[in-house]
Amino acid sequence: MPWIEWRGNSCRVRWETGKLHPDTGKKLFDSKSSVKWTEEEAYNYGLDRESDIRNDRYISRRDGSVFMKEYCRTWPDTLDVGHLREKAIRSMIRLYIVPRWGDTAVGDIKASAYRAWKKQLKALPNVGEKYGEEILTVFSMLMDDAVDDELRKSSPIPKGKRRRGKYKKKPREKKLEMRIDDIHRLACNALVFWGFPGYVFIWTMACTGMRPAELYGLRREFTHPLWPASDPDKERRLESLERYFGEKPMPAIRVEYQLQREGGLSTPKLFPPKYESVRTLVIPPFLAELLERLLDSHDSEWVFPSIKGSSLATANFTYHYWRKIADGKAASTPRPKGSGPGGTRRPLPAIPAVSAYKGKRLYLLRHGHKEWIDEDGHSRIATETRMGHEVVGVEGLYANVTPTMERRIMETLQARWQRFVVTLDPGWAPPSPTSLPFDLAEWMKHQVRDAESTKY
Repeated sequence: MPWIEWRGNSCRVRWETGKLHPDTGKKLFDSKSSVKWTEEEAYNYGLDRESDIRNDRYISRRDGSVFMKEYCRTWPDTLDVGHLREKAIRSMIRLYIVPRWGDTAVGDIKASAYRAWKKQLKALPNVGEKYGEEILTVFSMLMDDAVDDELRKSSPIPKGKRRRGKYKKKPREKKLEMRIDDIHRLACNALVFWGFPGYVFIWTMACTGMRPAELYGLRREFTHPLWPASDPDKERRLESLERYFGEKPMPAIRVEYQLQREGGLSTPKLFPPKYESVRTLVIPPFLAELLERLLDSHDSEWVFPSIKGSSLATANFTYHYWRKIADGKAASTPRPKGSGPGGTRRPLPAIPAVSAYKGKRLYLLRHGHKEWIDEDGHSRIATETRMGHEVVGVEGLYANVTPTMERRIMETLQARWQRFVVTLDPGWAPPSPTSLPFDLAEWMKHQVRDAESTKY
């Protein structure tokens, strides 16, 4: 039973917590005092706490008084996520959660205070809609784990689909359909700025839907024409040789890795693709020819080496490559080595902007690839598997991508290419900053002749 005692003008109630001290084995007590209480009010408060203890609802003041800054210091160590996700979570905690809640006890965070912070957070000029939702998701995970750790009775964040306030439609990114003539212009710009690897890079992303980090980490042994004969997995090598190099060969790329930096490391590392979505992607014959010529032109372990011959993951690709390719670039004048500022050691002609992608993300080429295969009427299981997604439920359990499905994808991508090349003007070829491994303009003429002789 609780008991009452007076401390000056304050009425204090104490009660047993039902726990023992881990070192001494003595009973642990909790208490609360108030200058506004009568003895009856204090006694009833103690009875309520004992009821909470009997019904396993009680959070002691000692446990609930842990400050958020202390809880946030150790909480990320309990997560089992990828290195990039962990880095992002730690950043959100450091920049947004600890500054607001750090000096608040875990057990003292109220639902009303959370709602006010949510509104303030989304009003910040440097926090976009999606990033704000990410921060709130991390905070919700924190609160859920605090409940599991018996630091709170319940989370202050409402569950379910209940909505407060006026409805606000979530903004969607405005994007146009991916037109193959725009991809051609991007590829030509990449040829001028980067060289032949850039030309093939753009066509590969548009025709496979690979993620950028998967392209950075694409190794020659997993690329046509070396793969699947070069696959280090013997069982998969034999199965793939039968499937893709049988009576009717289908050139393909094996997505085995993505290349990313981990923590503060300067040297990128190979990781499994996002969601561990390793997969095989058939490619159209024109792209297979380009990849074969590209691999013959260099001896790098990477299919797409940077301008300096190293890994693309060591550069800020969006800024140093993509923005120049999509947004255009003024002509640059040469300067001798050691001559000081002004000019460049890589004199280039003017690169025109591609209006459909000016200021847009490289990732839209991946989105556009899905548009293409959706337009061509391929099955959902073939489409989602190619994009590296899982089809959940019974549909995903029963479905399977067959060689016939893959062949249709290869053929429709080739037909799309052939419909395009017959429309090219004879003088389409832009200049390249480096010598090409073959006559690209002459190769394109052969592509046009093949297209004209093929019923596409």
